[in-house]
Amino acid sequence: MMRRTIGSVILGLCCIGNAAVLQAPVASAVPAPEVEYTYDVVVRRHYEFPGNDALGYGYRLCDRVTQGASYSDVMSDVKADVTPNDEFAANYLVSNAIGILCPVRVWQLRNSAANYRPPD
Repeated sequence: MMRRTIGSVILGLCCIGNAAVLQAPVASAVPAPEVEYTYDVVVRRHYEFPGNDALGYGYRLCDRVTQGASYSDVMSDVKADVTPNDEFAANYLVSNAIGILCPVRVWQLRNSAANYRPPD
């Protein structure tokens, strides 16, 4: 009888413990935009920036789009300034800079890219 009671208590405590674990909120954190952008273009993909200033260059791209530069103009600038400078690498850099550092400009840039054709 005593064993059955102790077993029931242990089983009950295990169930309560499992319920508490299942109801605990999941913690998640998002890095600051500057950290995410820098990681994406310096660590994940390695770019060579003018003045070795990845973050400053990203904000300059945001400024260019804010001033009305088209996607074609921004891509040309990136290909002239940064290595690697192929179409894929330039697009990755522009997408990350605008999407992470100044996301309010995404639609402006997207609209200017509507008829973009990569140069041959």
